[in-house]
Amino acid sequence: MKNKRRHWALAAAPLALALLAATGCESTPGNKAESKAAPSASAASAARSVARVCARPAAGPAKAPADAVTVDPAKVGDLAAKTKNSPPNTTFWLRPGKHRLDPDRYAQVIPKEGDRYLGAPGAVLDGRKKNQYAFGGTARNVTIRYLTVQRFVAPPDEGVVNHDSADGWVIEHATIQDNSGAGLMAGARQQIRASCLRDNGQYGMNAYKGGGALRDLVVEDNEIVGNNTGDWERRKEGCGCTGGIKFWAVNGADVRGNWVHDNRGTGLWADTNNNDFRIENNVLEANDGAALIYETSYNAVIRNNTIRRNNWVEGRREAKKGDTFPYATVYLSESGGEPRIKARTDKIEIYRNVLENNWSGITLWENADRFCNSPANTSSGDCTLLVRKTDRCAKPAIAQAPLYADCRWKTQRVDIHDNRFVLDKSVLKCTVKCDRMAVLANYGTYPDWSPYQGKRVADAITTEQHNRWHDNVYLGPWQFVAHDPSQVLDFGQWQGTPYQQDAGSTLDPRAGG
Repeated sequence: MKNKRRHWALAAAPLALALLAATGCESTPGNKAESKAAPSASAASAARSVARVCARPAAGPAKAPADAVTVDPAKVGDLAAKTKNSPPNTTFWLRPGKHRLDPDRYAQVIPKEGDRYLGAPGAVLDGRKKNQYAFGGTARNVTIRYLTVQRFVAPPDEGVVNHDSADGWVIEHATIQDNSGAGLMAGARQQIRASCLRDNGQYGMNAYKGGGALRDLVVEDNEIVGNNTGDWERRKEGCGCTGGIKFWAVNGADVRGNWVHDNRGTGLWADTNNNDFRIENNVLEANDGAALIYETSYNAVIRNNTIRRNNWVEGRREAKKGDTFPYATVYLSESGGEPRIKARTDKIEIYRNVLENNWSGITLWENADRFCNSPANTSSGDCTLLVRKTDRCAKPAIAQAPLYADCRWKTQRVDIHDNRFVLDKSVLKCTVKCDRMAVLANYGTYPDWSPYQGKRVADAITTEQHNRWHDNVYLGPWQFVAHDPSQVLDFGQWQGTPYQQDAGSTLDPRAGG
């Protein structure tokens, strides 16, 4: 699957140490003095509960549980062999030490349904940069706890743990690190808890399952750090194929209590026909790109997160190029609320978050040239959840209801309220383009049969699709972009006619520094 997030460029072609003052948690380089503004109580709660899993992993059982099969690290291939020779619902206890598979690149553990793998303190499954996959197969309801899985070499877009996206897996108190590709894949009803996803080559987790059957995913209390060591966005420019976690066509996800930091690129990225997400009580900080991208997707609640020092690398790079697009730390691209799609909410609601010293704030974007059956649709032939069959979105039918509306992923019904936005440009060391809040689209030009040409989409996203900021607090010299990149507004213009945004909000331009 291929996707891109530099949609403004696509449209134009046809046209630390530190932080967490509440916790004292460590981060990586580049931290400066924090803002004097205090976080809200809810965001402070998220900061206090940050998951420092990698530095202090929980220890597994020091003795084999009753009836468990003991796995010997001195015997190469012992884990795979004993799994093969045991019945379903077997518990395996991996003794302390470095466990190895046979040296064949495709050697892997193929669990049976209900199997459980428990690591003793110091138990490591090491791929030695020879094996591609650690755990694969289609068995359901497999559990992996207290085990380190490292140095496997999965190909791009593939994963090391749960390689075949089997359903019902539970991964708890695991460390999945220093692998190529994705640390793990995901199946329906998968739970990943209290685990360390660290320094993997492409993704910490690639939540993708063919056929759109991935639902009810739980990602809770994990530390997700340093992923995309392979720098894939640079190797495959615009691939949209990296992130701390990437979600594809997930229906129902709870992402809560995680510490997502210092990833090369985006922290959390939901891309293409995701629906019904709750992203709450996370700390998202010091990621090179956006903290969160929600793209061509539907219906989400984003609340009580602490979001700090994100997008410094990518935002600064694009600004130096002279790009006028408002690259932001929370980026909604062709995503919105849709009551006709069943979820726990019928809008995208962003509230009670604290955003401090990120490269810009929240951007709501819609590419006028991106829709089902358009060559500018980078979602590789996918259509919206309201139409599904791409070939229906063709002339002349696409110019009339209902297809005119339903062939587009629309940024609509976004409600942004009761957030705290803090900006100190001396911390970011920037003078321009790091201070934006935005709702905009491009001028539609492509293809020549498109019914969305001209200002239609820009007019719709700005004033017609119920996108609303209100009751927020702004500290620092914020500016606002509406309709298109040329419309840079001050706070009074943003609140006034015709935009009428941020009713009940306050701005103190001197308070950020």
